[in-house]
Amino acid sequence: MKTVVALSDTHGNRAAYDKISGVLAECDVIYHLGDTSGDGNALKKLYPEKTRVLNGNCEIFSVGEEEICEKIENVTILACHGDKYSVKRTLDKLAYRANEVGATLALYGHTHIADETLLGGVTLINPGTLSKYSQNSYAYIVINGEKVVAKIVKIN
Repeated sequence: MKTVVALSDTHGNRAAYDKISGVLAECDVIYHLGDTSGDGNALKKLYPEKTRVLNGNCEIFSVGEEEICEKIENVTILACHGDKYSVKRTLDKLAYRANEVGATLALYGHTHIADETLLGGVTLINPGTLSKYSQNSYAYIVINGEKVVAKIVKIN
């Protein structure tokens, strides 16, 4: 069993990390899904072995990857920011890409709206945002073999 924290769209609000520091310390993998990858890089300095950093559409200096595809337990995960798949209009392109790479779980950000959707055999999870300007949330995901259980966690 592995635990994953997905967060996105921090937009400079690194103070939010303090609110979830216990969760970040205990989880197995952290995905920062972009906007800004510099904030993700700060997480990577704290947790270098378990943090994956993706670039978003607002990056001044891109320090992350455009897309990551990896297997955790028996689940293939596709992680990206989402802007290149037009996630503000539709999740179809992202689900299609996930199917192309054999992923059954896709993590994305960009919209600032937390969501979990099943589409085309793919579970698509947006953790929402940790920016200063909206309701803060992240996704806590448990992967056990092929089973995925996710929870969107709202924080103050």
